[in-house]
Amino acid sequence: MEPRISFVTLAARDLDVTRAFYVDGLGWTPELDVPGEVVMIRVGEHLVLSLWDEAHFEAEVGVIGRGGGVPPFTLAHNVATREQVDSVLVDGRRAGADVGEAAERDWGGYTGYFADPDGVRWEVAWNPGPIGQLVLP
Repeated sequence: MEPRISFVTLAARDLDVTRAFYVDGLGWTPELDVPGEVVMIRVGEHLVLSLWDEAHFEAEVGVIGRGGGVPPFTLAHNVATREQVDSVLVDGRRAGADVGEAAERDWGGYTGYFADPDGVRWEVAWNPGPIGQLVLP
């Protein structure tokens, strides 16, 4: 198996609210939009973000386990400059996200986070190192 991710699928408690956040709030364009079931958005050359209605997700994948706190993963959106971090966080705030303040990180970068309607944390990062350059378009 080659190292590649094709889809990132998020189960949405309220697909209409989640759709509004990503499509209307952040301005992303769906490639597939099936009301009440799924919204798929191309987020990279070969990568799709799939926002799936929770009931449909559970019917196929299994019962979702929920607990307190932050989900144990983040999605990241890397940018070319530290100023772009602040700009994207403003976009997240405008879309209705719970947005934290960006900060200088011990590893030399600058990052901040916002949460979508289901609490999924998006890291917005400027990483001046080689790995940060690897992921920029």
